[in-house]
Amino acid sequence: MASTHLCHQISRPPQGRTVSFSRLTAAKPAGISLPTHKHVRNNRSLAVRTQTRLKRALRLSIVDQSPPTSTVDMKQLVNFLYDDLPHLFDDQGIDRTAYDDQVKFRDPITKHDSIGGYLFNISLLKNLFRPDFQLHWVKQTGTYEITTRWTMVMSFILLPWKPELVFTGTSVMDINPATGKFCSHLDFWDSIQKNDYFSLEGLWDVIKQLRIYKTPDLETPKYQILKRTANYEVRKYSPFIVVETNGDRLSGSSGFNDVAGYIFGKNSAMEKIPMTTPVFTQAFDADKSKVSIQVVLPLEKEMSSLPDPDQEGISLRKVEGGIAAVSKFSGKPMEDVVQEKEKVLRSNLIRDGLKPKMGCLLARYNDPGRTWSFIMERSTNMAGGVFARLVP
Repeated sequence: MASTHLCHQISRPPQGRTVSFSRLTAAKPAGISLPTHKHVRNNRSLAVRTQTRLKRALRLSIVDQSPPTSTVDMKQLVNFLYDDLPHLFDDQGIDRTAYDDQVKFRDPITKHDSIGGYLFNISLLKNLFRPDFQLHWVKQTGTYEITTRWTMVMSFILLPWKPELVFTGTSVMDINPATGKFCSHLDFWDSIQKNDYFSLEGLWDVIKQLRIYKTPDLETPKYQILKRTANYEVRKYSPFIVVETNGDRLSGSSGFNDVAGYIFGKNSAMEKIPMTTPVFTQAFDADKSKVSIQVVLPLEKEMSSLPDPDQEGISLRKVEGGIAAVSKFSGKPMEDVVQEKEKVLRSNLIRDGLKPKMGCLLARYNDPGRTWSFIMERSTNMAGGVFARLVP
């Protein structure tokens, strides 16, 4: 697999009032925020409610007036969700007493109209997919409305290859003012446009992720997926160390033998270092005239404990991590293919309101027994992606 990357902030809610079901904001957030989909609903009552919220958003954006005061302690409910939602799929589970008996749940392919159905859906996902639910933020977005942003990574255990499914999005949760409990929970996925139930686009998004798709079972840099769209992912990377030297072009192999030699024992301690993935080639300028080829070192390694390279032109560098946008693809990483993938990724990011930095990376994955032939002969046994870093 190959990929391309770019960066921004998503770990906390945007500053100022944001309104669900629209892209209107009363204040510009600091950093780079992820645009929200416009959700279309077929249900008439939901459509009326959406229209009302949009009118309120326009009114607020023009005259900057405050929304009606809630009779429910919304701040307490926000804090409650921060504490409760991380238990969605663990043994403790969520606090069912916080929900009305007739709570309505909708996502693009599922609906339930009772607390029993709501809890059944959670149990089904837990037993079939082993979900890892990651809560990014919780924010009041209406008088009796709270919105959350999340990532959910799942593995479908019934299939032999145990495919990984990733969903990111927002949940809009309405509160019943009479009871102070949650009366509806609507999920919106970043990866599709038609989020109304029943969404064939949503079903196809699930099916596509069940395909057999595997990269080498080797250590790789750690990252968290903040947003997954139909065209790219936004990831937050932890720091890692690379050994690098000058390359010739993004899709090229010049210098690979030298950096691979370092981990195979050509260093001051003659230490053999475990193989990792991917192999990066990085362009630092717009015309891609300056290129570096890099091999990632095991995550437990520290700069102070690594042996020095014994070849001129080879160096060690700590990559501080950050946020990057990634476009994945398979096939031969020919230069024209890589250039086109990077161009499309950059165009998609700018369209979505994100600001890519100059330069990009190509990440290449392959069976370690074939890495040399792949790099030198451009074997078809690979997959990879193009990375573009985002302006914070």
